[in-house]
Amino acid sequence: MQHRTLGDRQVSAIGLGGMPMSIEGRPDEARSVATIHAALDAGVTLIDTADSYHRDANEVGHNEELIARALRSYGPGSAAVLVATKGGHLRPGDGSWTQNGDPAYLKQAARASAQRLGVDAIGLYQFHRPDPAVPYADSVGALAELLDEGVILMAGISNATVEQIDLADEVLGGRLVSVQNQFSPRFRSSQVELAHCARRAIAFLPWSPLGGIANAAELGTRHAAFQEVAQAHEVSVQQAVLAWELALAPVVIPIPGASRPTSIQDSVRAADLVLSPDEVARLSAA
Repeated sequence: MQHRTLGDRQVSAIGLGGMPMSIEGRPDEARSVATIHAALDAGVTLIDTADSYHRDANEVGHNEELIARALRSYGPGSAAVLVATKGGHLRPGDGSWTQNGDPAYLKQAARASAQRLGVDAIGLYQFHRPDPAVPYADSVGALAELLDEGVILMAGISNATVEQIDLADEVLGGRLVSVQNQFSPRFRSSQVELAHCARRAIAFLPWSPLGGIANAAELGTRHAAFQEVAQAHEVSVQQAVLAWELALAPVVIPIPGASRPTSIQDSVRAADLVLSPDEVARLSAA
């Protein structure tokens, strides 16, 4: 599998999003662990999670703990994996989402995430979503302090605008390594942030790169051009989508969610699918 640069690390061009393994409709733990192990077997070296990836109010960090157990049971080969987690976005347990960008809270949340992941320092910690009640620079300032204190090794942001990307990098003293925004054939409003990250050599991690759990299976019917390109290459439409995203800029690292081994095994093959410039242009215009 091809690799891409994320901060000072080389990671797989396709990552694994852990969210589907911990929220509503999640599989049993054995299947989730098998999915994570299948990803590692296929060469995945980036796994994305968050302390808010859980279903019930009393299980904050469910996905972080699940990933930690799966990595421990995999053995020595898991040492090369970069686990990226996030803080500042919360699920009270009723299906809703809230924000808390208070710097003191973020620092506390990061330390709790490190403990759940079983690491001395988190490889990549990301501010999950802006909190309207807290100045953005103050929230990102907590990440700068976490970097300085050695609690985290790299810092990123999520759900950010171009202005917030530039502000975050300024607050972090040029140490912003990644931006994680929603991006897919169905949701393209983050195209401007993707292009901005490409200009600044900041990794761009599309979340829900296949359009989300409920829409991934309908890619072919919703987006005929992607289905036609997939058929021309004799691959799944999911592979065609991910290959298109990879072709948009060398900083793009999609993180499709998966809850079955076959799903991530199929997604990973997109890293080796080469689309022609005409195909990329056609899909971008679709």
